[in-house]
Amino acid sequence: MPEPILDDISHRRFNPLRGSYVLVSPHRTKRPWQGQQESSNKVELPTYDESCYLCPGNKRAQGDVNPTYDSTFVFVNDYAAVREEQAEYEPPKQDGSLASRLLRAEATTGKCYVITFSPRHNLTLADMPAHDILPVINTWTKIYTAHLDPYSPLAKSAKPTTLPPASMNGHPVPSPTQQYRYMQIFENKDSAMGCSNPHPHGQVWATTSLPEEPGIELVHLRQYRREQGGCNLLEDYAKLESEKGERTVFENSSFWAGCPWWATWPFEIMVVAKKHKRALVDFDDQEREDLSETIAEVTRRYDNLFETSFPYSEYSEDFQPEARTFANQMSPGMGIHQAPLSGTAEEIEASHFHLHFYPPLLRSATVRKFLVGYEMMAEPQRDITPEQAATRLRDCGGPLYRTR
Repeated sequence: MPEPILDDISHRRFNPLRGSYVLVSPHRTKRPWQGQQESSNKVELPTYDESCYLCPGNKRAQGDVNPTYDSTFVFVNDYAAVREEQAEYEPPKQDGSLASRLLRAEATTGKCYVITFSPRHNLTLADMPAHDILPVINTWTKIYTAHLDPYSPLAKSAKPTTLPPASMNGHPVPSPTQQYRYMQIFENKDSAMGCSNPHPHGQVWATTSLPEEPGIELVHLRQYRREQGGCNLLEDYAKLESEKGERTVFENSSFWAGCPWWATWPFEIMVVAKKHKRALVDFDDQEREDLSETIAEVTRRYDNLFETSFPYSEYSEDFQPEARTFANQMSPGMGIHQAPLSGTAEEIEASHFHLHFYPPLLRSATVRKFLVGYEMMAEPQRDITPEQAATRLRDCGGPLYRTR
């Protein structure tokens, strides 16, 4: 356990994955709250919504009609943040001027996909049993391998069952027109997280650039591996946390899920592969089943905590490929971080598969955490300790509250 005094005094915790700190102020949980409160999500949705552009058989915004799919469905985002083709841009040559030193830009191209998790409009991952989440993981794996650099060590060791498919559940998989550097898989859940449609879905962005957040992590993963004789930071961390138990929310034979020592968001969870797994293609059938079980357990506990459809952004990490200051370091969400699609052997081997869940709720279904003021100008700050958050989430296991 941490020193008992840390439960009562302000202190800073180091995040070795980013090389940054978070200020922890446990005594502030006693302060009264008279600030903004969000409306609790009590809306009951239909199984099918004729106005939803993600439901089976419906027409999307730009005229394409969805097939009558019965599992996952993948299509290229109609309003993609990055495009495969755009006007060419060549940065001006460095001529020693202030403008050339300070006003820099680089072109980024890519491809954005939408993945529906289920044909049912009224489900979330928390509602879905593990065996229904498994097709989502299989779809993530197929999209990742379809864009993998053929010269990557991952491509050379990938099992035949995970090589690029000719189709995805009967639907053509568009072949990429160029080699992308990184793929971010993520989900934003609830309108509070910027989700534009309640139908269960996530996104995949493949870009020619390495986004800021996974890039920062990769720097520290590589540094740890060099300094610790080839050991992997997150493999060591999962082992340590599994032994200690105080920040563990759920674990099985393949994955540890808990509130990390350095968590910024009140009920932030990180899911880490216990063995060194570089990316989705490294998992065998049992490990994919264990991952689906872990996601089901985490999302169900989130909803049970305040008995609401818990908003989060699921980060696998690529949302969004933009620079982050202390304050906007990770908008609430869920996402996957794994090896780049294309990179050096050192980058690939230093990478370690993990997921980030960044939920914003703080005290109840209607009170959320904001990163403002000190967090914008100095460094992230949290009140409830990760140990306290993990205890509460551990106690929220069992059936989903909506089914009791």
